[in-house]
Order: sequence, then C-alpha cells, then structure tokens
Amino acid sequence: MYRTLLLAKIHNCTITEANLNYVGSISIDQNLLDTAGILVNEQVQVVNTTNGARLITYVIPAPPGSGEIQLNGAAARLGIPGDRLIIMAYGQLTPEEVPTHQPKVVLVDEKNQVIEIRGHE
Repeated sequence: MYRTLLLAKIHNCTITEANLNYVGSISIDQNLLDTAGILVNEQVQVVNTTNGARLITYVIPAPPGSGEIQLNGAAARLGIPGDRLIIMAYGQLTPEEVPTHQPKVVLVDEKNQVIEIRGHE
C-alpha cells in the first residue's frame, strides 16, 4: 500500500498578483520551483493563511528570480496581492520509503526570496 506524504513546501510566500482572466493555475518563480523540487504542471495544494481559502491546482513557471506568485483564473478569487500562502506538493511513497522520507521545506521572505531550506541533505 502506498502512502501519500508531503514532498515539498514553499512556506509563507506572498501573492504578487491575481489574474482572473489568465488561463488557470498558479504561476511560481522558477527558482522557487527548482529549490523546492516542485515540477512544472505538478499538482499542488495552496493554502491562503490570510483568508483560510484552500485550492488544488497545477503549477506553471514564472520567470526565474522574479519572486512572482500569481493566482490565475478562478483561483484568483481566492487571494489578493499581499496575502500569504503555503504551497504543498505530495507524492506516493512505499512503506519502505516512509521511514527515511524528509520533505523539502523552503522558507521565503516577504519578497518570495529563499531564506532557509529545511529537510534537504
């Protein structure tokens, strides 16, 4: 039996834009994606810690180094610039993988620049 565990998290990032007219998903700075190990088109859960909204969507890349975190399409109704988010990716692990698994947690500042990485080797 596989278990679903957290693989990666971008913690306390800030929405930089919300675009209702853009075709769906969430745009995330490519540098943050690379640091967290989250893939383009990967499913993520997004939790808005400012207003409590939650959604599941997929990732599209924003320019590297831009600090961009943009809610797109219908998701844009669930947050505004300045709101803080937690973005999480999950994966299926075998029972043998579970005991040694460590999720990668990327902590960022108010400009979505990496300040700390936890759970990496």
